[in-house]
Amino acid sequence: MENLVGYAQRDLVVPLLTEAQLAGRPVGVDAANAAAKIWCAEVNARVHSEIAAIPDERLVVEREVLRPLPSLRLDFGPAPVIRKVDRLSCVRFASARYSVPTTMIGRQVRLVQAAGHLVIGDPSTGEVLAEHLLVAPGEVSVQDVHYGGPRPAPSRAPRPRTASERQFCALGEAAEAFLVGAAAIGNTRLSSELDVLLALGAAHGHDQLIAALGRAVAFKRFRAADVRSILAAGTATPTQVPPGGALIVALPAAGTRSLADYNLAAVTGHNPTTATGVTP
Repeated sequence: MENLVGYAQRDLVVPLLTEAQLAGRPVGVDAANAAAKIWCAEVNARVHSEIAAIPDERLVVEREVLRPLPSLRLDFGPAPVIRKVDRLSCVRFASARYSVPTTMIGRQVRLVQAAGHLVIGDPSTGEVLAEHLLVAPGEVSVQDVHYGGPRPAPSRAPRPRTASERQFCALGEAAEAFLVGAAAIGNTRLSSELDVLLALGAAHGHDQLIAALGRAVAFKRFRAADVRSILAAGTATPTQVPPGGALIVALPAAGTRSLADYNLAAVTGHNPTTATGVTP
């Protein structure tokens, strides 16, 4: 390349500038480009001293074996790897799993490790699909955006199947909480006890049954006999209060009279202020 530049300077540039200086006219860009095209046509049509061939003819032959130049960008760090996205929209790398967009399920992606991150890209377009922090083997790194948003919270509400269960759950949140708690403790007689609880509601009233169910849930008593005992105790049972809370107790109401009813004159009919004599 240096020889070619030197040859162009000696054989093209120097004569062109010298001729222009002698003629007293400047050399413009268009004139220099036109002179360069003429010079290239003349030089490439002559036999080259190094290859002993005419460059124009040799270029036609060599063009058949020319290939694209390799990339001049240097690769640092571990070499990229190709992975296939599984049905869960994840790829495995170093015994850990990383999520990718669901549109890439079943397709191949390129994984590049750099600066403590794992960059996942599309090998066909070079688009970056996801970027994760490296996690330990056996762990999973999941981004909610790859699945269309965060996973909805699972519903823990009971699913009534029989007519008794549907009628009992219709009582409200207290009944649902009682049903969930009874199932959690393994109450095998729950189906038959629901009929008993509904009968207690018919006997004591809807509000009393709801209050009794709420109290049973608070004290973790999930049997029909416990609810029956709470209903039998009535309002005399204490109220559960968190530690440090104010305990409000309903005192029994007692009949009272006005202080005027205790006036001596009203009781005996005698007013001591009107007495004139003094008893010895």
